[in-house]
Amino acid sequence: MLTGLKRMATVGLTAASLWMLPAVPVFAQGTAPPAINSGDTAWVLLSSALVMAMVVPGLAFFYGGLVSQRNALSTLMHSFFILALVAVQWVLMGYTLSFGPDIGGVIGGLDFLGFNGVGQEPNGSATIPHLAFAAFQGMFAAITVALITGGFAERMRFPAFILFSLLWTTLVYDPLAHWVWGGGWLAGLGALDFAGGTVVHISSGVSALVAALVIGKRYGYPESLRPPHNLPFTVLGAALLWFGWFGFNAGSALAANGLASLAFVVTHAATGAATLTWVAVEWTLKGKPTVLGAATGAIAGLVAITPAAGYVDVLSSLVIGVGAGLVGYWGVNWLKARLGADDALDVFGVHGLVGTWGALATGLFASEAVNPAGANGLLSGNPAQFVNQVIGVVAAWAMAAVGTYVILKVVGVVTPLRVSREEELVGLDQTLHGEEAYHLSPTVFGHASSAFGMDSAAAKAGNPADARPSS
Repeated sequence: MLTGLKRMATVGLTAASLWMLPAVPVFAQGTAPPAINSGDTAWVLLSSALVMAMVVPGLAFFYGGLVSQRNALSTLMHSFFILALVAVQWVLMGYTLSFGPDIGGVIGGLDFLGFNGVGQEPNGSATIPHLAFAAFQGMFAAITVALITGGFAERMRFPAFILFSLLWTTLVYDPLAHWVWGGGWLAGLGALDFAGGTVVHISSGVSALVAALVIGKRYGYPESLRPPHNLPFTVLGAALLWFGWFGFNAGSALAANGLASLAFVVTHAATGAATLTWVAVEWTLKGKPTVLGAATGAIAGLVAITPAAGYVDVLSSLVIGVGAGLVGYWGVNWLKARLGADDALDVFGVHGLVGTWGALATGLFASEAVNPAGANGLLSGNPAQFVNQVIGVVAAWAMAAVGTYVILKVVGVVTPLRVSREEELVGLDQTLHGEEAYHLSPTVFGHASSAFGMDSAAAKAGNPADARPSS
């Protein structure tokens, strides 16, 4: 009898245990979360796609609309080709140089060469796959070198452009990314850059200025300057950049959390403030508010808030945005003429100068109350952080200026940097790529050369001041 009761109790306990098994994982999740968080992973993958959209079509259309008709395709090609080129470079060596194990605070080791060891599991304390992080960072590398192309638009040979882009990404961007984000010496110093003020915007803006100086001015600059050939393209590109920038900044939280929400909101607020400031200044000084001014002001605001996006509160972001509008307008409309460089699409003014303001403003307004993982800035009683930001800015300027100059000189030995005078007058779309963006009918628009903003008689005479259009 007792034996039978024991057997029945054993069977009952076993059945109860089996019935409760499905509830065990639910309990375990409350005490030991899984290594990978699906929400964080989804957000970072989406943010990676948003940053890609910033390159193509965002930047491609923003730049493409600013140049002359006959250089529209060649300008679009810059962004499109860079996206492909950096995708391969990043896998083969770029990622490991940027985020491999630190070597002397200067460069990453080769542990991740060819994405070796970059798999579906998290890396360190992250809640996303290592692959997701690497993909996200690869998009940053692509847009940085794509930004530089605005400095030498309408006059650089395509072979030189390819070689320069590859060398610059490897020798300038990758080490600088390691310094700031990969455990290098600027990270050890404590310099803050949430999403790329020094790594992306200062480096690209300063490099564009150096490239413009080394390659030289466009024929007829500045006397024959003409308006952008397609402002709707430029505004479309600016809108896509604004949209994609939420992935750029909020995605840099690397999680779908409160910090991402903060970065999202301050990005939007600063951009709005910069746009309003630029338009107000332009309206006051020139009598009319322009669409191009509004679009440029928006980009300036996006640039300025990038390094501070995860470290400042919303009201501070408005101040940063106002500063961006003022600094950017001054750089584009006053300083550019005095520098004497043909920075065709104002990369230095909008990215180099405004990126510098954003990095310094981070040192002013950063607060541990906003992000305990950051630091207090000058206005929160920590002047040392502002000093760190100054050091980071100087390092980025020096790295970009020296690296770009040396790379251009080396490339110039291998292949000519600049197209010929005749090729530039005809247009890079035809001479470099054998294509035309617009097939305009002579019966409607007159002579084909006139349709492309070029007087045929002046073109035949080779008079660049009369024949050379400009953005």
